[in-house]
Amino acid sequence: MRTKAIRAAGVAAAVLLAVSGCGGRGDTGSTVGQGECRGQQTTGITDDSIKLGGVYPLSGPASAYGELPKGVRAYFDYLNAEHGGIGGRTVEYLVRDDGYQPPKTVEETRRLVEQDQVFAVFQTLGTPTSSAVWDYLNQRKVPQVFVAGGATKWGADDGHPWTIGWQPSYRAEGRAFAQYVRQHKADATVAVLYQNDDFGKDLLASFTEAVAGSGVRVVAEQSYEVTDPTVEPQVRNLANTKADVLLNFSTPKFASQALAAERRNTDWNPLHILTQVANTISTLKPVGLENAQGVVSAAFTKDPSDPQWSADPAMRLYQEKLAKYAPGADPTNQYTVVGWAAAQSFHKTMEAAKCPTREGLRDAMRSLNDVGIDLLLPGITLKTGEGDAFPMESLRIQRFEGDHWVLTGDVIDTGK
Repeated sequence: MRTKAIRAAGVAAAVLLAVSGCGGRGDTGSTVGQGECRGQQTTGITDDSIKLGGVYPLSGPASAYGELPKGVRAYFDYLNAEHGGIGGRTVEYLVRDDGYQPPKTVEETRRLVEQDQVFAVFQTLGTPTSSAVWDYLNQRKVPQVFVAGGATKWGADDGHPWTIGWQPSYRAEGRAFAQYVRQHKADATVAVLYQNDDFGKDLLASFTEAVAGSGVRVVAEQSYEVTDPTVEPQVRNLANTKADVLLNFSTPKFASQALAAERRNTDWNPLHILTQVANTISTLKPVGLENAQGVVSAAFTKDPSDPQWSADPAMRLYQEKLAKYAPGADPTNQYTVVGWAAAQSFHKTMEAAKCPTREGLRDAMRSLNDVGIDLLLPGITLKTGEGDAFPMESLRIQRFEGDHWVLTGDVIDTGK
């Protein structure tokens, strides 16, 4: 189990010295590579600042994810105000809205790279949207750091070295759900609702592969498009199968619709499994928390609604600083937690870079050595290396009980 974290202040100080020692100020006011860093890209980074860009659906069918950059910004604002940024460089964080539309993602990403001259694109959210720009960013040799999505290709593709994911992949998540179903409903029939893109197909394929040869059988599949107004017809079709398990592989808006439609059907009472990208309280509240009881999902971060973390130092720091630097943000929203944790992941990755350059960041994000992130669940760290571009491959199963998620079982390491 990966439990080692980077804690030693001496090590951190040494890293910072190594980072700052690679650069020098040129006549234009931007850093220039020196020594072993000579010739590397320094666009968007100076001795005093780092400019990052992020693209999220602040509007449109996936606008629930708009809470995520609030957590990111709050962390960077806290880091700038109270710790002088990263290695003495304040972080400037530019956020663009793509409405979850790939053509708009392309437009906003090009704007960040070509007009705003960002050092890196820190998070593009979504599989279809991130896929629309990863060729462009890799051709331009711009780091696409910690994509906010779990598509397996972010870690499995060796033709895009400047792109890397962050959260456990959909392959990992599908395997974890398969293990849970096999353990608790060994002869289950399974119905699947999934988004008709790489996100939904990735989850479906990994689950199906992981139950092959067991008594668990997928008996029905229904897909939806992100432009659909509702998924109620698909849920009605799935209900006709009377399957024992419903896999709800949907983004928040549609996940909420599917849960509501399933619970209204009193003749069907499947085990409802909800993908972790849609398991926030904001998804469940419209349905009524009383109707979410017993829903199963996965987790890799601490849940701010779970009383077991009320005295946790990392959770208390997050809540205190979020209130100070993002007073309008909801501290119980899991997407805000994810944003904060992802920003800390960038912080530690940049600190570990041998050169304060795009190349240095690229190499650092692909050589993470059991890096501890405060709001990740105990036992889950960031680790990458030769032939392994999946920062996280572990998660835990959780059930919704009362007004919060309750962890069950041990950490599942799907990378083994």
